[in-house]
Amino acid sequence: MKFIVSSLQLLKSLQSISGVLNSSNTLPILDDFLFELKDDSLVITASDLETTVTVNVPLTRAEEPGEITIPAKILLETLKTFPEIPLQFTIDTEVNAIEISAGEGKYKLAGHKAEEYPRVPAMDDMVTIQVPAPVIATAISKTLFATGNDEFRQVMTGVFCQLSPEDLIFVATDAHKLVRYRRTDMNAENAASFILPKKPLNQLKTLLAHLESDVTIEYNLTNAAFSFENIHLVCRLIEGRYPNYEAVIPKVNPNKLIIDRLPFLTSLRRVAIFANQSTHQIRLKISGKELVLSAEDIDFANEAKERLTCNYEGEDLEIGFNSKFMVEMVTNLDTDEIRLEMSEPNRAGILLPMNNENTAEDILMLVMPVMLAQY
Repeated sequence: MKFIVSSLQLLKSLQSISGVLNSSNTLPILDDFLFELKDDSLVITASDLETTVTVNVPLTRAEEPGEITIPAKILLETLKTFPEIPLQFTIDTEVNAIEISAGEGKYKLAGHKAEEYPRVPAMDDMVTIQVPAPVIATAISKTLFATGNDEFRQVMTGVFCQLSPEDLIFVATDAHKLVRYRRTDMNAENAASFILPKKPLNQLKTLLAHLESDVTIEYNLTNAAFSFENIHLVCRLIEGRYPNYEAVIPKVNPNKLIIDRLPFLTSLRRVAIFANQSTHQIRLKISGKELVLSAEDIDFANEAKERLTCNYEGEDLEIGFNSKFMVEMVTNLDTDEIRLEMSEPNRAGILLPMNNENTAEDILMLVMPVMLAQY
């Protein structure tokens, strides 16, 4: 098994899939990359059993097809030291010996038998749709931060995807906050829904960051696959029934606050520094055209208060929120102005972008209130 490859091309390809690797694996073979040389094509795979990513690497020359696994850490560390030079790999698959020739240097390391490496699960009865990469990347970035971390509520650790002939919807919640991202300019022939795990979504978010082409999405009852450019990612779906998120979104919210996003965000960040570091409670007092943000940490005698002008329609209101959640949500809205809709101090608040330029994009963010401490 022999091939010649660009050092930087190989490094870039390996780095694009290395995020799947775990620092501690139950199977030692998962510390390796799987190299498969077929004709003049090199396919490299990384896997943690739940998520498998493959990348096709262009070669300068290839001969003697074969397959082997190569330890990921030592290979990546070695490649990072090279400038742009051709590397020749000479691999004896009988004894799993790998020799890398780079200029005047030769480097030898031991691989493992490829037969031991777990394979991509069989993908039967797949449904296929195509979605532009920027749409997927935006949907992930707008929802992923709202997913939960509670392993006892596994379904809430992922992003819920609803596909229908009318639209595509992505939802994430941890029971304290919720984000629903809808695209009315995208659809699927038949209705379907599934829950994508957090780790592969993080990988996709990175891989799709600057991509403009379409992503082919295939899914069945157990797996989903994403294909674009020279990368193919397969992940196991989270099993279980996602909570009825529509039921928790309050429909009647007579109190509506419209405010400039950036001044509101910077005030939130400043005032939050003075909040109790266990509750992160921040108080919003709204009356007329004035919003007063305040926080207090009695244990350390810390206190902050800021006044902002706003447009407000509704009764005077005092409501508390977790400042960390509010900052996350306002950060993930892009418009100059945002609208905060509320009904009562003990009911969820709804954050919405104002004057969104993309009329096909519908974003709703919900945050649960916290009980106000009296001071």
